[in-house]
Amino acid sequence: MYSGRESSMTPPPSSPSASDSTDGKCHQWRRISQMPVLAFPFRLFFLSAAFGGALLVPLWMFLLTQGGMDSLALAPLHWHQHEMLGGFLNAAIAGFLLTAVCNWTGTRPVDGGALLALWLLWLAGRLAMMFGGFWPILASIVDLSFLPLLAWLAGTRIWHARQYRQLILMGVLAACWVLDLLFHLSGSPHYLQALVVLAAVLILIIGGRITPAFTRNWLQARGRDSAQVRTPSWATPVGLVLALAVAVLVALNIHGALLGGLALAAAAMVLLRLFGWAPWQIRDEPLLWILHLGHWWVVLGFVLLALAQWHWVAPTAWLHALGAGAMGTTIMGVMTRVAMGHTGRTMALPTGGIVLYALVLLAGVLRVVTALGWLPWGLGVGWSAGLWSLSFAGFLLLYWQVLTRSRVDGKPG
Repeated sequence: MYSGRESSMTPPPSSPSASDSTDGKCHQWRRISQMPVLAFPFRLFFLSAAFGGALLVPLWMFLLTQGGMDSLALAPLHWHQHEMLGGFLNAAIAGFLLTAVCNWTGTRPVDGGALLALWLLWLAGRLAMMFGGFWPILASIVDLSFLPLLAWLAGTRIWHARQYRQLILMGVLAACWVLDLLFHLSGSPHYLQALVVLAAVLILIIGGRITPAFTRNWLQARGRDSAQVRTPSWATPVGLVLALAVAVLVALNIHGALLGGLALAAAAMVLLRLFGWAPWQIRDEPLLWILHLGHWWVVLGFVLLALAQWHWVAPTAWLHALGAGAMGTTIMGVMTRVAMGHTGRTMALPTGGIVLYALVLLAGVLRVVTALGWLPWGLGVGWSAGLWSLSFAGFLLLYWQVLTRSRVDGKPG
């Protein structure tokens, strides 16, 4: 409480007061927090995922051939594997999950300063893994801080809205965090490999909901028979249990006939669902068939994992089918769709958008073919890395204004 004398003491006009300075800073912060890019989580995090997709792979190729990054918190190969998950994948998950949870629960999105703070924590993790070689424990702590906060922001909204069926996603996120923790503690790459399987599980959960729903709606809007799109009630839970069992065995570093059998069974369940979604009906809609192709990549990944148990294919080919293939394709498909639909625009690819799909698909094909030994390693990896980087750089080029400007219909978000 100020005295009367203190309140009457004002500085001369030529000297701005402390309160003026504070008000100016507050005004500047409010202006930053009200930027369109901070209006909804998908905007900032999709841009970040695209930056990661465009930069991480060529940067790894540079480190692999030129070296010179002693500051990395991990060995270059492990850094590459980890950041494609902790950097690229986690940004895409955050953008989708924090956006979707608003539709599921009818709650206000994380936006403004809170969204910026969450993003800065994600960015701090990326910087820690790149420059934290001298403080590896601190780097690990910073990296591990993001997923729990993300899960809490989404989970509390889900819990209060009693959307309990969505809590399976929180369980998968918790498993992802545990695997990341175990990797930081042990340095064993099989934990990262199990994380790739969990990424496929997320595709099966999220894609298993949105892909048939979007397909059905699209067919209805065009007067076609949407009743064709159906999923047997038992296929989804059985498929998820099988895929999770695969993740557990990979995390425990257990290989052999049991893992091969479970992987083949999981692939069969995904294939069964795919045929139930009438994929032949949506071949002229890129925003839909790209989501279907993401599931086909999951099938291929599980099949290659099974074949690797009998030493019929290279042991790492499945990783690239699920990573460069399923993960890259699905993330590109979801980002291009959400970016248009949630900014009030017509649900269609912009001019040149189909090229992004072609690039990311071809990058995945070349990476798997190279892992199978059908292309020279240097040639195959170089071309795959270049095409992958171009696809996400192209996303930034085509969608930058979409994601950094206000909705075209004037609505908030």
